[in-house]
This record gives sequence, structure tokens and C-alpha cells, in this order.
Amino acid sequence: MLLRDRNKVWTPDDLIITRKSLGERIAKWTNKKGRYVTPMSDFALSQYDMPTQLTHYMHEPSLCLVAQGAKRVLLGKEAYTYDAYHFLITSVNLPVVAQVIEASREKPFLGLFLKLNRRSIAELFMDSDVPLPRPQQAGRAMVVSEVTSPLLDAFIRLIDLLDTPDDIPMIAPLVQKEILYRLLVGDQGERLRQMGAAGTQSHQIAQTIDWLKENFNRPLQVEELAHYARMSTSTFHRHFRAVTSMSPLQYQKSLRLHEARRLMLTEHLDAASAAFQVGYESHTQFSREYSRMFGAPPLRDIKSIRQLADKTA
Repeated sequence: MLLRDRNKVWTPDDLIITRKSLGERIAKWTNKKGRYVTPMSDFALSQYDMPTQLTHYMHEPSLCLVAQGAKRVLLGKEAYTYDAYHFLITSVNLPVVAQVIEASREKPFLGLFLKLNRRSIAELFMDSDVPLPRPQQAGRAMVVSEVTSPLLDAFIRLIDLLDTPDDIPMIAPLVQKEILYRLLVGDQGERLRQMGAAGTQSHQIAQTIDWLKENFNRPLQVEELAHYARMSTSTFHRHFRAVTSMSPLQYQKSLRLHEARRLMLTEHLDAASAAFQVGYESHTQFSREYSRMFGAPPLRDIKSIRQLADKTA
């Protein structure tokens, strides 16, 4: 069934049942270990039977939900933990350190990831009675919220489409739209509406972050970014930090270092070439900042990652 009865009254028992059903489906498709990227757009499932190591990555705008186990995400000095009772929403790209903290063979970590985008949110404004956001200060782009039975139920139906792949092109976008609707009318709806509505401060900061993602190797001019966001320099600094927990310069540095790490890992560039490609003029500065972020110099870090990958392959 694509949509449940709108008049259905969900009970606490329903939450337990839907969570168990969701976990069974995730376990089925993840085959006991690792990450499964589904044929559906920007939708992935994961299963781990032990806690993972700390991992640095750029967290995309997304909804992350757990049917069993728990995961912790560190954004600067802030920690966000989500589990079977809470999900994580991220509204812009953020550099994070994350770790699965609850998982075992008897009770593996079972989670899912759905990428969000501002265009889909904006389209939902036009296609429904979801109210436009109230003007307010930009807020943190990462937040944890309580799960609900209707949200879990929608994800169950989305995963069930994997059994009928011919239905995915037609039905998956509708179920994903329902999931987005559940978020917009839920506790964190105002935050997401701020993300999707043009003219809000959160939306302007999100657009600036998109620009930074494409131009991180250029010299950073904060005044130029503030002009792009249609804010004064001081206002832009304040709202950028409110959304990301860091300054524009710190954010750019993180983008550069994550991209350099990717270039060394996947394109086999040496450290000097990667540093130059992401915008560093000084290899010494690059090595120092890389070590500070990832805990080891580039050569040792990349070697360690490859050795770990070989062990788990």
C-alpha cells in the first residue's frame, strides 16, 4: 500500500512493531555487514556487527535513522547521538567525525540514510498546504529528533520496493515525498522549511555553502561570501557559525583537507599534488593541518586506511 489511512491512530505498540519490521528489512538487504546503496536515488542501508572506528567525512544533507544500535556524530565540539528512538537530520554539508557506538553480533547496528535536497523541500511548499517558515535566526544545521510510527512506516514501504524493482521509478519518488512531508510537519519541520524557502537566512547560508563546495580551492574572501549571501560581513559570520558551528575559513579548510584525502585515496595522488590541487601553496602548512585534523601525516594516514580496507575486504 502506498499510503496508509490518514485517520489511523498510532499507538506506542505500533512504534515497537514498525521499528522491528524496519530492522528486519534492513538486515535482509545488507547481508549482515557493511553498506548497501540501493537502486533508489540517494538511499542506502547499513549493518555493522561491532562498533566502528572514528571516521572523518563530509556529512551530506540527509536523514539518518536507526532501527537497532546507536551512532554518534561529532560536529566540532558538539556530539549528536541517534538510536532506535531518535533520528538525525542534517540540512547542509558538514565536516564531521562519526562512529557506530552500539553494535554486536547478537544485535547489529541497523541503519538507513536518505539524502535531502532543498529543491524537493521547495517543491513540497508549492504542492501542499505545508506553511512557509516564520522569519527567524539561522540555527544549527544538525539536529536529533524523536522517531514516529508514520515515519518508520513510510521507510518500510520504501524498502519493500526493493522486492519489486519495476515499481521503483514510479512509486519511490512518491514515498520519498511522503517521508519529506512527515519531516516538514514534525518537530523539526520549521528547521527544514527554513532550509528550503528562498530568502531565509538558513537558505542563504546553505547557498553560500554550496558555492564554497564548488570553489574551495580559491582564496577565501569573506566579504565576497557575505555579499553572495546578501548580508553584512559581521551578520554573515554570525549566521554561518550558527549553522555550521565553525567560521567560513575553518569550513573551507575542512573541505580542502577532505578533498585532498579523497584524491590521495581514490586517485592515488601524492601529498604535494593533492595539496596543490585543493588550493594549498605550502606543503608544510598542508601537512600540519592534515595531521591536526586526521591524527597523522598524509602518507601514514593513507597507508593506514588502505591497510584497514585490506583487512576488512
